[in-house]
Amino acid sequence: MNNWYKSLMDTLTNSNTWEDLGITAIRIVLIVVISKLIMWVLHKSLDRIVLERASKHPPSQARRMTTVGKLVKNVVTYIMYFILFMLLLSEVGINLGPLLAGAGVVGIAIGFGAQSLVKDILTGFFIILEDQFAVGDVIQTGTFKGTVEVIGLRTTKILSWTGEVHMIPNGMINEVTNFSVNNTLAVVDVLVAYEAHVDRALSIISETMNQLKHENLVKRPEVLGVQLMSATSVTIRVTGECKPNTHHMVARVMNKEIKDALDRNGIEVPYPRMVTYQRTYEEG
Repeated sequence: MNNWYKSLMDTLTNSNTWEDLGITAIRIVLIVVISKLIMWVLHKSLDRIVLERASKHPPSQARRMTTVGKLVKNVVTYIMYFILFMLLLSEVGINLGPLLAGAGVVGIAIGFGAQSLVKDILTGFFIILEDQFAVGDVIQTGTFKGTVEVIGLRTTKILSWTGEVHMIPNGMINEVTNFSVNNTLAVVDVLVAYEAHVDRALSIISETMNQLKHENLVKRPEVLGVQLMSATSVTIRVTGECKPNTHHMVARVMNKEIKDALDRNGIEVPYPRMVTYQRTYEEG
């Protein structure tokens, strides 16, 4: 015990020890700073390359290039962090030879317990290869719906319209609905009271839709006619083809224009009413 304590004190009081520690600390800081700088330069270069190429291609191909660019940035980041980790181990005096030699055996052992990780990575590559969706698309998978922000090596990040960020492992993405590929249909059901003249209401709605202008409309909305007759109202259905994932916005505009037109022309929208009958009784 005394020998161990004496050896420790000799080491701590040796000026060469502190000099070596100082040099090692400086080298570690330099390695970290240079690695971060290299990653920053590589990321900026990839962003510039993707932006230049995307500007020369149609939107569908541009989206795919953006997605691939972000995936490549993820791969570069993982590789750089691995290299940084190995350099730091080397600086603190760990021999990398035996470590790398045993990596194969350790890798096999880990592989049996990391099947889900491999599945996530392979699924991520197939998502991009098959162009199932890209960054910026609005998709739904399972109960999650939102805008794709990142397609990573292991997970896909989806931002919902209310602000929540969903991190979904790629291996769990089995069924996907992509709302950003084809044109969508805005559907508006207009309720008209039975007291109103249906043909006149159809004419007013049709004229209003003919005059409707909106940047997301692909063609003029179409009045399909009477869709349903319920106990209290007649339902008139109107549809409008619009750009991908803009049907909710266009439907709101159509609803407002139709409501204003019906109000101007005195066409009533049905609402709950109460009818009271008063009965009088004669005495005698």
